[in-house]
Amino acid sequence: MDHQEQKHKRRVRYKGTHPKAFNEKYKELQPEKYADAVDRVMQKGGTPAGMHRSICVKEILEFLQVKPGQTGLDATLGYGGHTLEILKCLDSKGHLYALDVDPIELPRTRERLANLGYGPEILTIRQMNFSDIDKIALESGPLDFVLADLGVSSMQIDNPERGFTFKSEGPLDLRLNPEKGMSAAERLKTISQEELEGMLFENSDEPHAAEIARAIVSAIRRGGAIETTKQLREIIKGTLQSLPEKTRDLEVKKSCQRCFQALRIDVNNEFEVLYEFLEKLPGVLAEGGRVAILSFHSGEDRLVKKSFKRFLREGVYQEIAPDAIRPSAEECNANSRARSAKLRWAVRA
Repeated sequence: MDHQEQKHKRRVRYKGTHPKAFNEKYKELQPEKYADAVDRVMQKGGTPAGMHRSICVKEILEFLQVKPGQTGLDATLGYGGHTLEILKCLDSKGHLYALDVDPIELPRTRERLANLGYGPEILTIRQMNFSDIDKIALESGPLDFVLADLGVSSMQIDNPERGFTFKSEGPLDLRLNPEKGMSAAERLKTISQEELEGMLFENSDEPHAAEIARAIVSAIRRGGAIETTKQLREIIKGTLQSLPEKTRDLEVKKSCQRCFQALRIDVNNEFEVLYEFLEKLPGVLAEGGRVAILSFHSGEDRLVKKSFKRFLREGVYQEIAPDAIRPSAEECNANSRARSAKLRWAVRA
């Protein structure tokens, strides 16, 4: 025999009866092979590992009124859920552009959509920030519709290697594009206590901003760096030990969520990027063009609301959503991550 038969490699067994770590959830990470397992997770209101459940799809499609032959933009491709539904509405006529800064998830989404039959003849995908929509418009011409989902995708949050969550141990990174810019760990090395306190309050309304900022800066001065998600979580937890025992665990959890969110917004310049996008938006829309923006944070929603109202007063938009649209109770029950979503829309004059 010229070559020995390769031995079958057994999958590493996880502890307990069900996988808990992200990389152990082999069924959820292979949805094409284990569709039943994925369905069970979703029926319980969860999001399978490595996947993302798009929010307000029905409401978005009802407003955008996508028709065959139109040209549009999904400014935040992510897992491609919204993109897929828009492509179905186009019915192979017209063109959709889609943008994302994430070099890890973008190729996977491109492959998924290509396998469903959506190639470059109907779909153009670019790795770029949505603040550069004016560059896309030079190629596409005036856009009939634009969608922007400002939320971080579940596959980014759930993967501990990306450092977005305090729930799992991983590098304290938080960058949407880990190939560019400064990680959250690097950012904390040079930040002052006053600046950090302001960041935590302005980016996430953290009520314990002063105490947490003091503890973080003190820990860095003593130990040199906070490199992992667990290290930051433990500092926040230790800072809040004086809170009443009855509410302490919940308060620690909320503060962890807010602090990680504030850092993520900072390292990705999310408010600055959104402001630039909103300023350029009217210039890329065709007459009567429609834009829908889905936000998950009060700061983002305020920026969208103020921009839409200003351009309405100036006659740039002919109509805007009178109030934010919230996901239905049914959707929130089926997908807990939908609860903080707010949808706003505008129509170009």
